[in-house]
Amino acid sequence: MSGRLEPKPLPRRDYLGLLGLGSAGIAIFGSLLGMARLPKPRVLPEASSVVRIGPPLEFPPGTTRTLPELKIRVISTEKGVAALSLICTHLGCIVGEGEKGFVCPCHGSRFDPEGRVIGGPAPRNLPWLAVSQAADGTLCVDTAAETPAGHFYPVV
Repeated sequence: MSGRLEPKPLPRRDYLGLLGLGSAGIAIFGSLLGMARLPKPRVLPEASSVVRIGPPLEFPPGTTRTLPELKIRVISTEKGVAALSLICTHLGCIVGEGEKGFVCPCHGSRFDPEGRVIGGPAPRNLPWLAVSQAADGTLCVDTAAETPAGHFYPVV
């Protein structure tokens, strides 16, 4: 016996209609949430790792020049131009010039003039960096791209 206080059963058509409305509401909410995130970029641009170091005439063969603001040493020979990073491979300190190469002031790693480890805790040699030439002839160094030790970029 059904009483007056018992709810009426929900017809199947009404149930499916409510289910459809709920699905549409969830879809619209998800779309609005996605559109609200559009103005903020997902990937932030970072500074380029390629830096210009100057025209080839500033680096005549047989010279070496340290660029402390870029933490590199530019070596120029008859074979071309090369760049050596001055960032210690142990903990990232900036190495300074010593009697026979480079010395890390933080933990005492020592490197020869070509960047090979000759003492201390540094796990590997100083990296040689990729050198290239821009369209206007300016020499560029990619501080994020390593090249094999002793690799010189031939300057035209």
